[in-house]
Amino acid sequence: MLTLPPELREAFKEPFGPLYTDIDELLADAGEPIIAVGDVVTYHLREAGHEPHVAVVDGLTERAAISEEIRAGLEGAGEHRIDVVNDPAELSRDLLLSLREAVDAEADTLLVVEGEEDLATLPAVLAAPLGGSVVYGQPGEGMVLIEVTEAARAEMRDLLVRFDGDADAALAALGV
Repeated sequence: MLTLPPELREAFKEPFGPLYTDIDELLADAGEPIIAVGDVVTYHLREAGHEPHVAVVDGLTERAAISEEIRAGLEGAGEHRIDVVNDPAELSRDLLLSLREAVDAEADTLLVVEGEEDLATLPAVLAAPLGGSVVYGQPGEGMVLIEVTEAARAEMRDLLVRFDGDADAALAALGV
């Protein structure tokens, strides 16, 4: 549905929010519901006793397989599981529709991505309710917390419409 153009890659180098290395501090600042993008972030949230409402995982961290400790820590995540396909540097219709479904669901949901979940942060901010939070990993640095505000949504929407593909259909799939 959407593909990240090479000229937009630089926009993803800097964190979209404050960086945390302490999960308890992050949880103290986070609004509900929490959407986690990434295996390691989801693992740390669960280890701290917090099940994210939506967790988007792909079995990888920094393009390498996650450790057995993290894999074991993700066992039983979410009450509901949705398997989706999403190729690297893309946002598939499957991912966008499933993300919308997971955010709207009453049950905590694990989205298991075949491919890559790195770009799911953008649609997660657009799909999440105002006041919620999206947390994702910043490789080698920590966890980034995005408070879902109108300003954060506008920033993510601005990036998303600059992707190659049908941005209007993508936004419609997200219900925005």
